[in-house]
Amino acid sequence: MDPVVGGFSEGQFLEACAELERPVLAGADWELLVESSGISLYGLHDQETGLYEYKVFGVLKNCSPALLADVYMDLAYRKQWDQYVQELYEQECDGQTVVYWEIKCPFPISNRDYVFIRQRRELDVAGRKIHVVLSRSTVVPQLGERSGVVRVKKYKQNLAIESDGKRGSKVFMYYFDNPGGQIPSWLINWVAKTGVPNFLKDMEKACQNYPKKT
Repeated sequence: MDPVVGGFSEGQFLEACAELERPVLAGADWELLVESSGISLYGLHDQETGLYEYKVFGVLKNCSPALLADVYMDLAYRKQWDQYVQELYEQECDGQTVVYWEIKCPFPISNRDYVFIRQRRELDVAGRKIHVVLSRSTVVPQLGERSGVVRVKKYKQNLAIESDGKRGSKVFMYYFDNPGGQIPSWLINWVAKTGVPNFLKDMEKACQNYPKKT
């Protein structure tokens, strides 16, 4: 049986690594939605919810894998460069570290919040050094739902990063969330289609200004 450490199995980490080398887009109706500045965004439409799952592949030219992973994990720094963060912090709950994240949404849409666990690992796969961060939503009684804020109950994000052989990083990201509430699926999909690639570009810029960069 695949061992589970910190809420994630070894197989889940290796699966993210495998997508860096050979994207898994066959066998399902993944479609190319956006391609720009070296980043390709694929979507898989769910008939039941009307929402998409996303896979992003690309190269960020001016940040190393370790730096990119550090910036991604640094919540205090993210509050400086991510304009959509309303509140973001880690909290220990029943022996595990949980992240609370509230995002700003434009009026009249209510803000959304997330409670999730995440884990970062650095793997050696056939001589390739790969940084992987896995995240998924969870439920803990210490971080209950707030009045006026809609809790996102289905959220998953996987990130795998390795060197592009130069000064940059080759990146794979899987992303899905269901923001709930009364937002039309077409609007959710439009925001994600533009927001997911832009997030990677913003993170690349954040790497250049990272105060802990060595």
